[in-house]
Amino acid sequence: MANKLISYIRESRDELRKVIWPSRQETIRHTLLVVGVSVTVAIVLGIADYVFTIGFEKLLLKVT
Repeated sequence: MANKLISYIRESRDELRKVIWPSRQETIRHTLLVVGVSVTVAIVLGIADYVFTIGFEKLLLKVT
C-alpha cells in the first residue's frame, strides 16, 4: 500500500510539472473578466427582480 501511495505522489508531481501555469498578467486579466461578468449578471438579475416585483405588486392590486 505504501508503494501505491508513493507512486501516486510521484506521478502527481510529474503531472504538475507538465502544467503550463498562467502568467501573473493573464491571471489578473481573467480575474477582472470574472468579476466584471459577475457584476453585470448581478445588475441584470437585480433589475429583473425589481421589474417583476413591481409587476406582481400591480397585478395583485388589480386582483384585490
